Amino acid sequence: MDQTTSSCLDVAHKLNDQLVQLTSNKDPQTWTDVASTAQLLANSLRVRNGPEDIHTVLGKSPLPQTITALLKTALENSQIPDNEHSAAVLELLRVGANLCVEHDQNRGQLLEAGLPQAIVSLLEGYSDSIPSGIPTAPLAMSISNLKVVKTAIGVLLNASVDYEPVKSRLTSLEAAMTLVRLSFALYPPGSWMTSTSSLNEITEDSWTLRSGLSNWAWRLISELRDEARPVFEPSVLPYLVSSLISHTPPTLTVELVPAFTQPSDLRTLLLQADFDLFSESCSLIESLSLDVEDVRLSLARGFQFPAEHDGIPCLTAMLDFIQLGYYPPLWYKADTFEGHELRSKEKAFDDCKGAVIKSIVELSGEDKNVDVLWDDSEEDKPGGSFVARMVQWVINFAASGPHGNARDDLVICATLTLGNLTRRESHSKILLSEPYNLASLLASDTFLSTRTDIKVKHGVVGLLKHLSQTSAQSPANRAVLSRAGVIQKLVASGIWDERSDVMADIVQVNAIGAVKHLCNGNVDNCFLLTLPEGEGHATGLEQLLELIRRSDTVAIKSEGTRVIVNIVKSLWASDVSESQIPIEERQKKREQSIDALLTPKCAQAIAALIARSVKYPVLINEGIVALSLLSTHAKGGSWLSRDSVDKLTLSLGPLVVQSLVAILPAENNQALASNAAANGLITVGNDTDSPLTAAPKSRLPSAKRAIDQVVAVLRNNANDGASTPQRAALPSYPVEVRTNTCALLAQVSKTGSGEDLDKVKEATRSVLEDLASKNPGHGRESMLYAAAKRVVDAWT
Repeated sequence: MDQTTSSCLDVAHKLNDQLVQLTSNKDPQTWTDVASTAQLLANSLRVRNGPEDIHTVLGKSPLPQTITALLKTALENSQIPDNEHSAAVLELLRVGANLCVEHDQNRGQLLEAGLPQAIVSLLEGYSDSIPSGIPTAPLAMSISNLKVVKTAIGVLLNASVDYEPVKSRLTSLEAAMTLVRLSFALYPPGSWMTSTSSLNEITEDSWTLRSGLSNWAWRLISELRDEARPVFEPSVLPYLVSSLISHTPPTLTVELVPAFTQPSDLRTLLLQADFDLFSESCSLIESLSLDVEDVRLSLARGFQFPAEHDGIPCLTAMLDFIQLGYYPPLWYKADTFEGHELRSKEKAFDDCKGAVIKSIVELSGEDKNVDVLWDDSEEDKPGGSFVARMVQWVINFAASGPHGNARDDLVICATLTLGNLTRRESHSKILLSEPYNLASLLASDTFLSTRTDIKVKHGVVGLLKHLSQTSAQSPANRAVLSRAGVIQKLVASGIWDERSDVMADIVQVNAIGAVKHLCNGNVDNCFLLTLPEGEGHATGLEQLLELIRRSDTVAIKSEGTRVIVNIVKSLWASDVSESQIPIEERQKKREQSIDALLTPKCAQAIAALIARSVKYPVLINEGIVALSLLSTHAKGGSWLSRDSVDKLTLSLGPLVVQSLVAILPAENNQALASNAAANGLITVGNDTDSPLTAAPKSRLPSAKRAIDQVVAVLRNNANDGASTPQRAALPSYPVEVRTNTCALLAQVSKTGSGEDLDKVKEATRSVLEDLASKNPGHGRESMLYAAAKRVVDAWT
């Protein structure tokens, strides 16, 4: 054992002897001796990587138990150390901090001795001395006590970095909230700028300690944060939001105290401390909003009832910050931040504002918050104050024109938030009616030109999708969207162009969702999507077919095809009560639209939908019905002339048969969950009638031909008792879907012929004969039996 190690052990033994003395004699001089002894030991432990590992040697000695016992003894009669004990407490904490830095074994020894727990109690004692409410001025505290608090936090930081046992114990003791209270009480963000006499009395040393203490506290909080182990409840929100308030007028533009009117190293240090605290607060607001339901609910409740957060209107303050918050003016004073450093800070500030925007969007997507944030009680503000403010941000952006100086971040926040809140037809009606009239604004060149920023389009198109979805059963709402030219603008916006594939897939999916709902049961809108606007312009249908062909995203392929399915169903329907077009013109447009569908691309797209939708009976049924309609004109024949009927009969039957037996292009069969997550497709408030908005646990490979999936539907292997993994993953196909499948085969048999029809018969004959041989006599199964028998009889 070298001389240094031996000397340190002697000092540690001496500290233990002093502990023994204190058990029988409370002589104040002994505490002075403890301070001196601990200081000597702490200084020695600052040296690392010496000839011998004294840290390990001391960790295995009684030292961890000694310093813990001394700390508890010093605090026997008070929650915080008095003048007699403060020096000793500080030095004991230094010993603990230096003993465990980057040393897991010693961290475990200190945890077993109870030192982290004792330090949390010490910090709680300081926290209990803080007045109620959110501090706006720094809590008065002596330099000696500031040093104790900072060093205590330092011990916990050194003990917990990458060491789970200590982090877990601190979390169970709710240490993070204690740290937040102390940090904001001793260093309220921006408080050093405020012109008050009490602040002028705080020395430079005090400000340096306070800012350093705040930095260490937030480093420790960051260490404790864990998605699987939330460390905060809604009670932390007023503290976090106070940091945003300090960066929002009028707080942002306060008069400086005389000590800080001129540039100095201290002023730069405090500006950086403010920004670090601000950045941590924004990050925490975002993560809590994403991970903790109670936080989302609390923020929404607090909008109407500020008492939720000790009188601080947290959500309003967040909105104010997004709209009015700006870079601190002192950043731009001489000798503060310049050049690259300044630009870096501006970028970081903007990212922080983006984090708060994400929080707003996330809490608006919480189902339980819709009725809280959407308030129908304010007659002068339809939808309530929150909705009115979001709408105003949209209006302000539209008023600026396509090249104005309106803020992209505001309109992105507003449109995404309104999209999340638009869950009902009544909500859509409010947004589409006076005084808002959002349809005409959203369909303007400002929002949907080819030059509009993709992030703006993301919010705008998402809102249009929700408005279209919730208006699907409202002819009046849908008419407003149609008159505004939503479909024409989406087609002309370039969203589905090949050059736009680098954009987020979710924008393309949302645009698909909007037209899907607008075309469902509305022939006028179908005409707008299938017929050209002018010479040389690709129709919406052509754009969609090309996007479906080249996309690797399952949601785009399938949802894009569902638009075609809806067009087919709408054109073949006899009810056109929503149409505003005179009957003769309507008949002409309908024939032209049907001609646009008479292509191998359309039939193959629908066949591919059937083939890939192994786990989605709803999608398979939609494809089956669409192909059935394409292969017959019965439901729409009254609209067509005799010549058109003959043309339809001759053209569509073979086309459908060919699509059923054709080998389909290989598709990307990666799991839908990872595909959707990578492109942001699984979001709050998705299209609830679409099975593609919720990712399955696994994805089965697509069938190579649509007819193979047709056979699988008829066979319905999910109910045959098989136990293979693939069969176990198959859904049970409803009788109605299987019956519709038989109807499709019956239809194509009437108009198809040749080798392709022979392939259909060969693939399906055995399963159809099996179904036709089992007459259940009654019930839904009898429909399937009858449908299968009709096909078999026709083939006999």
